[in-house]
Amino acid sequence: MHNQTKLAAKMPAVEESHPTSGESVRINGKNQPWRPDWTVSDLLKELDATGPGVAVERNLEVVRRQNLANTVIQPGDALEVVRLVGGG
Repeated sequence: MHNQTKLAAKMPAVEESHPTSGESVRINGKNQPWRPDWTVSDLLKELDATGPGVAVERNLEVVRRQNLANTVIQPGDALEVVRLVGGG
């Protein structure tokens, strides 16, 4: 029987390409400029991290997939974006 292990790979930080307010958020351990009305769904699109196997933690709580589009990123938030990968 083959044993399969799930690993998590952190996604890279988002590149700054939008005007900012001077406030920041922490994404995968790196400070990034915060933007008004920025949702977790927006962030995942910018990281090209959509689809199955992607998980987001915001301030130590997992963001459920059905809440990605309506979870607004706030100044000072800490987010971790990971992609689950299989291996064995």
